[in-house]
Amino acid sequence: MHADKRSALARSSTPAGRRRFLQATAAPLAIWVTTPMLGAARTDAPVFTRVRPGDAGWPSDSTWQLLGTRLAGTLVKVRSPWPDCVAAPTGAACAALFRQVKNPYFLGDEVALTQTLGWVDAWTSAPSAYAVMARSTADVAAAVDFAREHRLRLVVKGGGHSYQGTSNAPDSLLVWTRSMRDTTLHDAFVPQGCAGKVAPVRAVSLGAGALWAHAYDAVTTRGGGYVQGGGCMTVGVAGLVQSGGFGSFSKAFGLAAAGLLEAELVTADGVTRIANACTHPDLFWGLKGGGGGSLGVVTRLTLRVRELPETFGAVNFKVRASSPEAFRRLIGLVLDFYARSLMNPHWGEQVRLLADNVMSVSMVFQGLRRAQAVDTWQPFLDALARAPQDFSVDFAPLKIVSTSARTFWAPTLMKRALGFIRRDDREGAAEGNVFWPGDQGQAGQFLHGYQSAWLPAALLQDARRPALCDALFAATRHWGVSLHFNKGLAGAPYEVLAAARDTAMNPAVLDAFALVICGAGEQPAYPGVAGHAPDVELARRETGQVAAAMGELRKVAPQSGSYVSESNYFEPGWQQSFWGTNYERLLAVKNRYDPQGLFFVHHGVGSEGWSPDGFTRST
Repeated sequence: MHADKRSALARSSTPAGRRRFLQATAAPLAIWVTTPMLGAARTDAPVFTRVRPGDAGWPSDSTWQLLGTRLAGTLVKVRSPWPDCVAAPTGAACAALFRQVKNPYFLGDEVALTQTLGWVDAWTSAPSAYAVMARSTADVAAAVDFAREHRLRLVVKGGGHSYQGTSNAPDSLLVWTRSMRDTTLHDAFVPQGCAGKVAPVRAVSLGAGALWAHAYDAVTTRGGGYVQGGGCMTVGVAGLVQSGGFGSFSKAFGLAAAGLLEAELVTADGVTRIANACTHPDLFWGLKGGGGGSLGVVTRLTLRVRELPETFGAVNFKVRASSPEAFRRLIGLVLDFYARSLMNPHWGEQVRLLADNVMSVSMVFQGLRRAQAVDTWQPFLDALARAPQDFSVDFAPLKIVSTSARTFWAPTLMKRALGFIRRDDREGAAEGNVFWPGDQGQAGQFLHGYQSAWLPAALLQDARRPALCDALFAATRHWGVSLHFNKGLAGAPYEVLAAARDTAMNPAVLDAFALVICGAGEQPAYPGVAGHAPDVELARRETGQVAAAMGELRKVAPQSGSYVSESNYFEPGWQQSFWGTNYERLLAVKNRYDPQGLFFVHHGVGSEGWSPDGFTRST
């Protein structure tokens, strides 16, 4: 029997008949409004509007209770901790909350919270009215059906890391997949319907609530394999894959989305579907980088597992230039060095260029011994040493280090003692709840401004490199910028580029040597809490500085595109910026599987037809 029909039969087999219950209690799908038009006669037009608490169509308490009974306790009424903090900002409970929000695992385990707490003049983290704490695909399907038939705003949250605020919305129903963390390793996986068409491969199946820290623990630390995931270990697996997804070693292993073999998801009609290269291939393609929360609720993903390299390593140090002129020269040196020695599958991560004439190197490597990494960097370090009047180098305690790849993500005693890795500090927390110290700054942040752009590899050509150097230097006169080399695929192997080309990502990523990111914010902060509220005046000033810095870079890389997960909330022309020539195809997939627009996220596929809050259809 076909997978879609099997799941539909299973979901309708309960004694009460869930679909009959939903249909019997459903509100009308549209309301009629009268729209006066300037200089024209009044006309009546049907406008679809979702309901909020207090509206006539909002489900009654008894209807919510009946849904809760059917879901066996997974439906909860959501309460935010922030109103108590606003009321008593100097109290012990509020002080404890602001300490706790610096722990990304605490934030992830709270139904009412998100990793980023907001963005000045854009959005503020606010809880849904109700949440389904899904433990199974059937729970997700019940929530989707209920939201559709009752005209509710639906939100999906896994890891809760969205900078755009897509994993929260007030007055909504939340599908929270945090508890869906099952992990299964496969020695010879063949996607459903693909028998005889594709060769079996090693793979891992992960529930939608899994985080990358837990995936790496299962696949690498315990299983001795490699799965391409995200650099930040507290990001959700499902959200990263649907957004394209970069990890530290993406120049060697490609996009996380390109490693997707199969997904299980619930679409807007409440049907559970399997999507892979042989079954619903259009939907499968859309899930590979088309943005989370737009095409359905993913409940399980199966990802390719590759052979694990023998060693991973890192290079960390800072260089301070003695003057702006020396800093301009330093930028030129590092660009020359990168183009000559680092734009290949061995190297990833970033170099930060700061406004105080400091360059911070935080690079990783794979497939090299430590001695080879040292030899690679020595010419650059020698060039710095020859100009002590211009450059001073501040090495980390261990400048160039390497480790067994199998223990790279493991919280070993030595790594914890040296500050290379941190653990969830809550009593009784799981051993595998770990994160990189550099990622802790995202926990509880309130963004001021944030932008990104891909930089084409053509800018590294000898004739164009000076202009790029000048643009980067000019940018740093306004604000610091980071060059994320692992988030551009120029220099990757042919097979990595071919796999990325078969995703919904903006094709600009294929020719980019780096994603440049420029952002500002404060943390922790939350509006209305005396002593902890975001500084709005400062935020707007810094937003202008971020825009000015990125404006310098867009002079040499106009219309180069941006990465949807790390982008400007106010991105102009976001359809082309995020997806380029793939957008029309994505929109067709959206219209096929979600023609009524049940799934809405800010600047998601098809969102241009809705009001900014996702409650009213505008076209």
